[in-house]
Amino acid sequence: MLTKCVSARKDQIRGMRAVIQRVTESSVSIDGSVRARIGRGLLLLAAFVAEDSVEDLDWMTGKISRLRIFNDETGRMNRSLLDTKGEVLVISQFTLFASTRKGNRPSFVRSAKPELAIPLYQSFLEKMNEALPFPVKTGEFGANMTVRLTNDGPVTLVIDTRNRE
Repeated sequence: MLTKCVSARKDQIRGMRAVIQRVTESSVSIDGSVRARIGRGLLLLAAFVAEDSVEDLDWMTGKISRLRIFNDETGRMNRSLLDTKGEVLVISQFTLFASTRKGNRPSFVRSAKPELAIPLYQSFLEKMNEALPFPVKTGEFGANMTVRLTNDGPVTLVIDTRNRE
């Protein structure tokens, strides 16, 4: 029985997580200096766990690049990044896997450690750059960043490779 509980719990934490925000503009600054800026497109906050695989990164890349969350000429969300040639800003954010189950201080033990998260983040960026006809802009992994955005809609989605909804 304990083995099943441990397996189920381990299975629950598997999978990359992304917060996707449709924006009219966004930027990221480090130490007061703008690192990257985009116009109309998507701001992606991305987090990884140690159990992430190439399959997870491929699925997430495909989902984001084809996600129809931009309005067409009738005002319906019917167009993707590929259709609109919108820009993308990707920010690593390990806090997306915060657990607040115990006490008031979040725990981040589910987030991948930097030695695993950095290669996953870099692979995700490479896959996004391959999937899109324009370069993806980024923050800096592990840096203290200031992210500014103007949410369009607002449209904000949370996607987790574990809950492929």
